[in-house]
Amino acid sequence: MNFRQQIKSNPYGSVVWRVFIGVIGGLVTIIGTIFLFAPGPGLLVLLAGLGILATEFAWAANAIRKTKSIAQSTSEKFRIPLWVKYLLIAGGALFSIVLLVILYA
Repeated sequence: MNFRQQIKSNPYGSVVWRVFIGVIGGLVTIIGTIFLFAPGPGLLVLLAGLGILATEFAWAANAIRKTKSIAQSTSEKFRIPLWVKYLLIAGGALFSIVLLVILYA
């Protein structure tokens, strides 16, 4: 039995687990939103927060699915090859990390 199943076996465990996931996912999502306007990997952190929330909440899973479909249709519209997408994502993440290190060093 894993940790999640053990907590959910308790009558109030399911509610406590959902509140815990909601708080952690909400905090990561808020930090990602702040990073959208401050230097940092805002979109990546925002999507990570939604990913945490999607483990327990259907609306977050729908938001991730919709975001993924929009990104896929946009890349198909511009006919961007897959390797270029990966290069842009990796370059953006690396640029954000280097910028954070430079600004806070």
